[in-house]
Amino acid sequence: MDPLNIDTRSLRYQAMVGVGGIGAGSFFELRGNHTLGREESRAGRFLGRRDYCKLHIIAHYVQTLLGPCFRTIPIGAVGDDDVGRRLLSEMAEAGLGVSRVGVIAGKPTLYSFCFVYPDGTGGNLTTDDSASSHVNADLVREAEEDFTTCRGTAVALAAPEVPLGARGELLRLGRTYQLFCAASFTTEELHDPRGREVLEDVDLVALNVDEAAAAAGLPESEGMSPESVSESAVERLSQLHPEMLISITAGIDGSWAWDGSALSHCRSCEAEVSSTAGAGDAHFAGIIVGLAVGLSLREAQQLGTLVAGLSVTSQHTINKETGRDSLRTFSERCGLQLEDRVRSLLEA
Repeated sequence: MDPLNIDTRSLRYQAMVGVGGIGAGSFFELRGNHTLGREESRAGRFLGRRDYCKLHIIAHYVQTLLGPCFRTIPIGAVGDDDVGRRLLSEMAEAGLGVSRVGVIAGKPTLYSFCFVYPDGTGGNLTTDDSASSHVNADLVREAEEDFTTCRGTAVALAAPEVPLGARGELLRLGRTYQLFCAASFTTEELHDPRGREVLEDVDLVALNVDEAAAAAGLPESEGMSPESVSESAVERLSQLHPEMLISITAGIDGSWAWDGSALSHCRSCEAEVSSTAGAGDAHFAGIIVGLAVGLSLREAQQLGTLVAGLSVTSQHTINKETGRDSLRTFSERCGLQLEDRVRSLLEA
């Protein structure tokens, strides 16, 4: 895929070391919108969607948009099975270094069975004893040589779907070696004191509006505007880390970004939606890419919005058609008014 139009000499960051879930999934559409009963048997059909986990999604976009001048080093684990081997092959094909992805015999690759109703709602069932659940601090420490090599010039990414202990260790190493520390969390983790402790080591946090409500200590976001939730989250998180950058996505309501002094809003893109799965991770990846090439957070938020907007036009959770040309075409179609520096990244 064609990377962005960047001057490699101006890169703020030249690598990313990340830990998080690596896995796959399948989608099954149920017949009828009524809720599936506990002992009910119902017909349906498998959908031709490919599902990926958070670290893989973020790392894919970061690597393919920045190109071979940038190194992306995922840390994680897959099982010794066909799914794991396929994922490793896809990651390597995208240019990701896979030497830090372990293969754990006897444990399955993280896998989700996602069921959807015709109206688009649904849920999922996920393996809870997968290879990803066995990623620990020791595995992260085995990559310390990469942190040493990247001292002061890289992003440390901590993504969900592996235990908090592994993510906390990655951020600790990131701090030790002066990396820019970025992370995302689940709503449940933000209600957990251990999650809040990990959050204190983060320079950039990416949340959706429900996660932002949890971070703000609100009981729920229902009944509050996304902007109000964002303001509450910023107030609370700034007390933990005054210089923390904060990104909050709210679907069709757009996104908010806090750069330490101002809260900016970016509207969502008009797009023909095939699936919203993975859009938040795509948005996060776009922000990381923007910051890596020297954009301000406000500008990087626009790039993240474009990457997320294009992602929802694909039925898969990674849109492998995403690149400079497709983003430029999409930006012209969706009507988002881009800052000059963002527009220049898309020039042929």
